Amino acid sequence: MRVVIQKVKKASVVVGHELISEIGTGLLIFLGIESVDNQEDIQWLSRKIVNMRIFNDEEGKMNKSLLEVDGSVLVVSQFTLHASTKKGNRPSYIRSASPEIAEPLYEAFIEELNTHEIKEVKEGKFGANMAIELINDGPVTINMDSKNKE
Repeated sequence: MRVVIQKVKKASVVVGHELISEIGTGLLIFLGIESVDNQEDIQWLSRKIVNMRIFNDEEGKMNKSLLEVDGSVLVVSQFTLHASTKKGNRPSYIRSASPEIAEPLYEAFIEELNTHEIKEVKEGKFGANMAIELINDGPVTINMDSKNKE
């Protein structure tokens, strides 16, 4: 599993002309899923995300976690995170899981986040063409891959 995490002041998802989800202070998580991903990837990523100290403390240092600031999460599926640009000019998405595999894992990731006492966990619409709006806070953007635990 691969994620791009953005610390936000607010974020929202629109599908068509309908507002699907929105959050205030928290994290916007773009989630890419491979067919080899499993529950272990879900647990590792969710634990790292909710405990990552990227929110400012009283002294302005990034020293607080999502849980400590009572932040929200918005999860958006994004198969393009596994794009390969090695050959040619058209990215290949062969590493991305098919919707039949990815959607249950996407839902399991959201369920796992809900076990961590987060203020609220919202989501985009799996497989839809979404318009994402956000106000990045910092800016802080972090990439993580459960297969490359750096």
